[in-house]
Amino acid sequence: MTIKGIAASSGIAIAKAYRMEVPDLSFEKTSVDNREQEVARFRDAIEISKSELEKIKNHALEQLGQEKAEIFSAHLLVLQDPELIQPIEDKINNESVNAEAALDETANMFITMFKSMDNEYMRERAADIQDVTKRVMAHLLNVTFPDPALIDEQVVIIAEDLTPSDTAQLNKEFVQGFTTDIGGRTSHSAIMARSLEIPAVVGTKEVTSTIQKGDLVIVDGINGDVIVHPTDEQVETYKKKQQQYEDQKAEWAKLKDEPTITADNEHVELVANIGTPDDTVGVMNNGGEGVGLYRTEFLYMGKSQLPTEDEQFESYKAVLEQMGDKPVVVRTLDIGGDKELDYLDLPHEMNPFLGFRAIRLCLERDDIFRTQLRALLRASVYGNLKIMFPMIATLSEFREAKALLLEEKQNLINEGVQVSEEFEVGIMVEIPATAVIAKQFAKEVDFFSIGTNDLIQYTMAADRMNERVSYLYQPYNPAILNLINNVIEAAHAEGKWAGMCGEMAGDEIAIPILLGLGLDEFSMSATSILPARTQIRSLSKQDWTSYKDEILAMSTAEEVVEFVKEKANIQ
Repeated sequence: MTIKGIAASSGIAIAKAYRMEVPDLSFEKTSVDNREQEVARFRDAIEISKSELEKIKNHALEQLGQEKAEIFSAHLLVLQDPELIQPIEDKINNESVNAEAALDETANMFITMFKSMDNEYMRERAADIQDVTKRVMAHLLNVTFPDPALIDEQVVIIAEDLTPSDTAQLNKEFVQGFTTDIGGRTSHSAIMARSLEIPAVVGTKEVTSTIQKGDLVIVDGINGDVIVHPTDEQVETYKKKQQQYEDQKAEWAKLKDEPTITADNEHVELVANIGTPDDTVGVMNNGGEGVGLYRTEFLYMGKSQLPTEDEQFESYKAVLEQMGDKPVVVRTLDIGGDKELDYLDLPHEMNPFLGFRAIRLCLERDDIFRTQLRALLRASVYGNLKIMFPMIATLSEFREAKALLLEEKQNLINEGVQVSEEFEVGIMVEIPATAVIAKQFAKEVDFFSIGTNDLIQYTMAADRMNERVSYLYQPYNPAILNLINNVIEAAHAEGKWAGMCGEMAGDEIAIPILLGLGLDEFSMSATSILPARTQIRSLSKQDWTSYKDEILAMSTAEEVVEFVKEKANIQ
């Protein structure tokens, strides 16, 4: 039997099923006579949960790096949040109910509230509260909470969903892969699976109702298939596929220290998107030629206050030093949309993706912006820094942001602080208005980096998180391709370079098109670099440049895909 799902992490896993089931957390609501004792019992469960989460966080730090460990910092913050904890204790004191009932009712109220929000980031907070409060409930009920770290045989994990704390405990020596009923490519568990390089298929809807403990299962994280009770023949076929994938990875690895050269000897730059200084290890191990997008918002998230200038300086300095003379494009603070900071207390917006975010927030809160700019400028002497402003819609926004940057540069010089004279200043092109008048921007910026994740949803007026309109999220739509072409041509006319830091840059259908459009720099997840380099070495830039006008004149995304598959011999 084959179950279809979403391919979340590449690779093939073949092993017996291990069902990850949440323990029975049912309880009866009762009245309590000793309210102080009940509050103390609740506080004990909180402290035990904190202790466990600290251990999980440290494990995640060792196995997955700082960025992924920050998820558990957020979980610990939930357990320290008086807005959650105080109402539970008040309910015990005022209503004389047991701690289980007080926890359940209060947590459900917050979970329902967060789940109903339009904002994807806030909906994810609902999952965090659910994860954390289940752990506390288990301790109140004295039942064992699932501990994947105890798995000591080769298995495929079957679960309705894997929480971040579950995934962080997975030992890849034993956990060959996992599959879940729910989730998508951008869920925490999927991101962690890719970091651990564990094959994963998510969003199957039915694995927990179909697969029993001990069933032999194949997880195909390349095509998104889960095969239950495979035949001997299927097992042999997938063992060959497994070996082919490992052989393919070994072939890719041979290109780690090679430049990215097309079949007709044209060079393009393959660089990586990162979130923390720890991620540079993956960039170097995968042959990255630089960093095309350093998402600095992770410095601000999972905390209770803004990072200081010195904290930011140390992070930027670390990345620049680790990358040596390789370029590092640092995007200034891009908070808003699906990324919020509780401690900033920003107003609730009906449509946060089109609201007060990124450069708009930074120009209004220039105290926050200036701190970041000073930290970047101080770090500029330690490597090849390029500063990029996100969400720029008008030239006046760019000019205002650059003026603040130059003002802080002069302030630092006046203070006797050394600042590099070599850094470039560019913008992220993610708003259609900016792409349309790219010629005007190209006269003033040093570079463009095209952020296709947002550019596509804004151009097509289709929320990329909304499943009902997901068919409109079309990277190969001629409208998108013409906007991208407009940006690249505008940059080249002024002797500037154009890169791309959206998911599209590492896509095998998009790569030949982008090569033909003249894209100079492709920025992607580190694990996509070597497959992309292998593909580019098989492509002639001259050929794809000759197809450019034909592709741009096509009417539909389907036509474009069909054409590329035929010409690039993609199955």
